[in-house]
Amino acid sequence: MRILYIFPHPDDESFGPAPVMWQQLEQGHEVYLLTLTRGGATKVRHELGLSVEEMGEVRYKEMLAVERVLGLTGMTVLDLPDNGLAEMDPREIEKTVEAHIRQIKPQLIVSYPVHGVSGFHDHLVMHAVIKRLYLELRDSGAYYLKRLAFLTLPNKTAQPLQSGKFLMKHSDPSLIDCEVKPRPADIEIMKKALSCYDTYQDVIKQANVVESIGDTVYFEIYQEDHKPPLANLTDEL
Repeated sequence: MRILYIFPHPDDESFGPAPVMWQQLEQGHEVYLLTLTRGGATKVRHELGLSVEEMGEVRYKEMLAVERVLGLTGMTVLDLPDNGLAEMDPREIEKTVEAHIRQIKPQLIVSYPVHGVSGFHDHLVMHAVIKRLYLELRDSGAYYLKRLAFLTLPNKTAQPLQSGKFLMKHSDPSLIDCEVKPRPADIEIMKKALSCYDTYQDVIKQANVVESIGDTVYFEIYQEDHKPPLANLTDEL
């Protein structure tokens, strides 16, 4: 099965889905990654004295290391404006992403949910673009598309507990359709992928990424309701 992960920034693939991607590759699936920006607008560039373009090149090279660690089937990193997707004509983003989807013809697409997990506007734009494009492609005959899933965190308490300095968004437990249990080896791969981002190590530590993921990676599945949740994103396809 061909699986396409679509995220706006470098490191989005390692902040959560990396152990699942590794599992899927070991299960014999083809796993592709499309990243819309090079992430050059990050505030870290100021600490390093780099321009947006220079920082984008640094982060792109870090992503090449992640690609090798995960052993991805394929990876494409675009250069759309980081921190600027909300100012773009969404039709232009859709056109770019559509071309990539038509080339790969994935059965499963994975991106961010409506709240974007971090709430960052690039993530919110990404969700809206992917959802509309998925439906439009299906309506136009792209029947290879079987499922659209969203990486998320579960809201297990009335006031979601936060680890680290970042306020993360959560999905209501009723919306969780898939719970993947990473093995210790999968978590080690995620740690290796995160370590590829040399310039982002302080951010990774502040976000408590590994601790936040814990022993389960959660997904919503668009227009599907699975109770109990699936154990793998490819189940029942």
